[in-house]
Amino acid sequence: MKVSIIIPCYNESDYVEIILDKINRQNNVNKEIIVVNDGSNEKTSNILNECLNKKKINILVNHDFNKGKGEALKTGLKKATGEITIFQDSDLEYDPEDYDKLINPIIANKADVVYGSRFLSNEKGQRILYYWHRVGNFLLTTLTNILTNINFTDMETGYKAFKTEVIKNINIKENSFGIEPEITVKLALKNYRFYEVGISYNGRTYEEGKKIKLKDFFIAIYCLIKYRFF
Repeated sequence: MKVSIIIPCYNESDYVEIILDKINRQNNVNKEIIVVNDGSNEKTSNILNECLNKKKINILVNHDFNKGKGEALKTGLKKATGEITIFQDSDLEYDPEDYDKLINPIIANKADVVYGSRFLSNEKGQRILYYWHRVGNFLLTTLTNILTNINFTDMETGYKAFKTEVIKNINIKENSFGIEPEITVKLALKNYRFYEVGISYNGRTYEEGKKIKLKDFFIAIYCLIKYRFF
């Protein structure tokens, strides 16, 4: 079974080749690696072109300017040909060694959608960082659970796997981090089967390049209400 791995990338010159090497070491997965260069600077763009030439990437798509994570994922989905699709950030926060955990419930036909939760137990432990990020995540996840009647522990996780036909069956609108609540609500309303699995997480600081901001918290609330009721 082929797995399409979609990687949105914006100015990640310090990390993107490292994560691509880690992905390529997952030899137990039949991979299709799709990178969407979302208007990155010249340094990142040069690294991605070199990775394509070295066959560390199967498909590289370039945006002329930064359109946002949601738009990059939508671009990648148009290229995906695998039966399963994974969303993979281009930094080192999420570990490709967790791919088996993400795809096994789908392969076993127990799930249509699998979320990698940072708040379920895992054997590797977690890097401890921002308290208020945890509070914000808890509030957003709680609101999601109220609106969907599904008991998520980590709606905002960046590690999500889908049957490709399922994720392509919704019309994604958001071009920012708002894609996370949008797809969650839309898939929940279609009564797809959700699973959560515990994953490792190596969060990074803003000095190390973390991009999510306070405004994204309010965008997520807006998206949850918008796509649930309107």
